[in-house]
Amino acid sequence: MTTVTRDDLTGYLRRIGVADPGSPSVEGLYALARAHVERVPFENLDIQLGRPPGIDPALSVRRIAAGHGGYCFHLNGAFAALLEGLGYDVTRHLGGMHADPEARDAGGDHLALTVRVGGREHFVDVGMGDGPLEPLPLRAGAYEQGFAYRLEPLAVTWDEGASEGDGWSLRRDGVPTPRMNFRSAPASMAGFEPAHRWLSTAEESPFRQSFVMLRRTGRGIDRLHGRMLIHTAVDGARTVRELTGADEFYGAVEEVFGRALDDVTPEDRAALWDRVTRAHEAWRAAQAAPAAAAAG
Repeated sequence: MTTVTRDDLTGYLRRIGVADPGSPSVEGLYALARAHVERVPFENLDIQLGRPPGIDPALSVRRIAAGHGGYCFHLNGAFAALLEGLGYDVTRHLGGMHADPEARDAGGDHLALTVRVGGREHFVDVGMGDGPLEPLPLRAGAYEQGFAYRLEPLAVTWDEGASEGDGWSLRRDGVPTPRMNFRSAPASMAGFEPAHRWLSTAEESPFRQSFVMLRRTGRGIDRLHGRMLIHTAVDGARTVRELTGADEFYGAVEEVFGRALDDVTPEDRAALWDRVTRAHEAWRAAQAAPAAAAAG
């Protein structure tokens, strides 16, 4: 892995709008995490274009400073590097995202963080896109941040059912993956490489199959799934808009999600719009099929 320089960290702080992070503190940690979550999107644009970025934290830090985003290995990987550069005590953990709210394994497809500051540990995750707006104390309980979250201690398992020791579970409602489990044991970035290769290159991977962007703010969650732009407000109100043209699509990418497009050529734009449109039409056809069958 390459070295994260002081200039890299300065660029990162500039991107998230933090001029003076101060010395490590609980208040500083919460402010940094919120600034990142509100400004840096969860996104798979480069994966969709067939040029997945690596998960070397220094590379991820530079990409974020340049106006790009990424998914959990990039976002939490970069944020961990930023915090360490500022003097925080950070631990990386192997985790797993689950559509099944009762799942107990730690899968390996997610990087979670804990940070020790102020004499206590805090759960930190800027890599979900629809996760907490700020860190949570690493103790069992319910937490309200516009949306409801619950942290629970958990004896995690691996896919085959073998015990992997102690861990934690983050539970939330109203999202595609309502449960994230992670092991208490520390992990290294090298441990996430196999999952990253599959998630970023395998045709079966959801990141290869569908374009997605997410950003959490104090107002709610913005989600761009293909050509459907969805806003879920903290009061539960939901608005859905279908983007009908490439200009509208790329306007949302820049304006709603804050993702710079300086690295996306006209050829890239055409290729991505074509890919997104084909997936959108296939989704529309799949939705229409049951209704047509019932009518027939």
